[in-house]
Amino acid sequence: MIVNHLTDILNTDRDVKGPGWNSRRVLIRSEGMGYSINDTIISAGASMTLEYKNHLESCYCISGSGTITDLQTGEVHSIGPGTIYALNKHDKHTLTADSQSDMHLVCVFNPPLEGNEVHGPDGSYS
Repeated sequence: MIVNHLTDILNTDRDVKGPGWNSRRVLIRSEGMGYSINDTIISAGASMTLEYKNHLESCYCISGSGTITDLQTGEVHSIGPGTIYALNKHDKHTLTADSQSDMHLVCVFNPPLEGNEVHGPDGSYS
């Protein structure tokens, strides 16, 4: 059985930060589940273009709001509490948090993250 708590991950190498985001890796590859789970905060007003070429990702919004734009189609979707989005085709997208508050997401990656990845210049993880 694996039991992890967010407070044990804060300020460790599993508490990864980048411009406009903070991803706390609560379940990682070495724990052997075949997927990883991140507790992620997108800073109020932050906007980032991402394309996970090596991973599939699903994100469930807990709080805050924003939009996700499919850069292939131009379609824009609202994100808010209770919304899930799944990047099932390695979709290149822009994720933007509203300026009023941070957006809090729970993100699942397959294959799992090692735990210390940051986005490369193309917006993906290696």
